[in-house]
Amino acid sequence: MQKKWWLFYATDFQTLMYPCFTFCHILGLFPYKINNLTFETSKPRYILSIIITCVLCILNLILLKSFTKMDFEGATTSFRNYSFHILIIFLTIVTLVMSNPRMRLLQTIMDVSSRLSPKSYQKLSILIHTKDIFGSFYIIGLISTCFYYINLDIINKIFSMYAHQLIFQMDMLYMNCICVLKICFENINNNLQHMQELITNSKPYIPTFSYYKQRNPFLITKLKILKKQYMMISNTVQKLNTIFNVQLLISMIITFCQINLDLYIYLIKWHDGLVINLNGQVSKLFLSTIIFYIIKLILIVWACETGKNQAQRSALQFMMSLTKPKINK
Repeated sequence: MQKKWWLFYATDFQTLMYPCFTFCHILGLFPYKINNLTFETSKPRYILSIIITCVLCILNLILLKSFTKMDFEGATTSFRNYSFHILIIFLTIVTLVMSNPRMRLLQTIMDVSSRLSPKSYQKLSILIHTKDIFGSFYIIGLISTCFYYINLDIINKIFSMYAHQLIFQMDMLYMNCICVLKICFENINNNLQHMQELITNSKPYIPTFSYYKQRNPFLITKLKILKKQYMMISNTVQKLNTIFNVQLLISMIITFCQINLDLYIYLIKWHDGLVINLNGQVSKLFLSTIIFYIIKLILIVWACETGKNQAQRSALQFMMSLTKPKINK
């Protein structure tokens, strides 16, 4: 990253996504380099991504053979572990396969968001930098604490740390892109609202939109430019959903399985009178994990809903801009 980066002070797409890109680069999920505002595939990083994917799949297959408990509680735990490891295999493979489409998508978002002002990036950087940095280190601390109280071998520790970081970084990358595109829609809405104010404050004897078009060619040209930008952003949103569709689906399945099965095991132990054994640090870790998953889901849903509302508002603003102005008598 050639540009200077400051925490909570982003001025463009690169500096806004710098924490997320850094964590993805460490995990081998960012096989790209940025030269002069252009994403390019890096062969060494791409080879590293392939190696990490292969190693992770081998670790998954080794760990799948170690779940042999067949009692009721053990069967529930084994089912949770089997589903988690199998879904992680699919997630890592999909993440590697979609590397090139994801690079082109990031390039498109960078180009589309280049029209935003630095002030818009600064406001957005407070949320994105906070959740990316705090969430990543929170996962490291939470899983490290779990390892302290739960005796696991080194393979399980490495896999668990990497798998949870993989899920979190892919979710945050999707959410970050949604937030940037939402600001793009909001910028279009502000411009359209300003144009409508000009139309409303124009001379009252303007009879038709065609007459207005003749008298205001500059505004009509600007309206066409905004419409073109709106179509580009809408197409980018469709590409984003297509590329992250499988990854997001797997992430949501893993999240719901972890919450429901962990809660189910906890209730079974409570019903058997073993809740005393779950008091203290283990119970706190359980609740912290559940709260973390819930907050992550809320943030993703919030970003999607607010982005959808901004897109719908833009479509409504265009319809209002193309209607004939009222004749003031």
